[in-house]
Amino acid sequence: MRLLTGLFLLWAVQSTAQWKSFELSPRGDTLNRLDQQGRRQGPWYLSVPEIRGERGYDEQGYFVDDKKEGEWSKFTPEGVLVAEEKYRWGLLNGLQRYYTPFGGLLRTESWRAIDPSQASDTVLVYDLNDPNKVIGAVVVKNEGVAFRHGWFTYYDPRTGKVEDRMEYVMNRLKADVEKVSGVPIDPRAKPVYAPTLDSLGNKKITKPPVIQQFDKKNSGKKPARVRDGSTGG
Repeated sequence: MRLLTGLFLLWAVQSTAQWKSFELSPRGDTLNRLDQQGRRQGPWYLSVPEIRGERGYDEQGYFVDDKKEGEWSKFTPEGVLVAEEKYRWGLLNGLQRYYTPFGGLLRTESWRAIDPSQASDTVLVYDLNDPNKVIGAVVVKNEGVAFRHGWFTYYDPRTGKVEDRMEYVMNRLKADVEKVSGVPIDPRAKPVYAPTLDSLGNKKITKPPVIQQFDKKNSGKKPARVRDGSTGG
């Protein structure tokens, strides 16, 4: 028995020695681990305080080399689930779900991350009326952010009814650009919401004229919040 106890203690010491710091859950699991390089690894539980009127929240998920990976969940301070997010390389990737503090589905978003080891990514664009017909290709430079790619759907959280839907191709409003311009998406065009700098060096959002026309035509609709899908946003 003493031998088994000694072996268990030796294993426990070796398993925790690889961490610079960590916390223990009520069940004895190691959480919030920092490796010897100071990088977050494994399961983490984070608590974000209220900032400038924005409600605080708690979130839990996994880190790999200090970047969010896989499924993450966000909760109100009262413990109500308000977001289910998926990450790859620390960026939003795949289908995301967001809820009201009362539990109703508010919206779903589709994002695409690019492998940091790749300088760019290419996505084929298909005809709106013929999903098997390729009409172009979008080549985007890897700037370390995720792209809106797929459907963004907004719901009435009380009834579950769809209120609005928008389809994106690597940050570009696919259907709307084609409808307003009368031509397919130009693969050489800049992303719709590409950030630029003003005369004071501050970031601002510059939209092409064709998108400005669409925004003016649909000014009564609720706009989508500008985000880049990076970790911690």
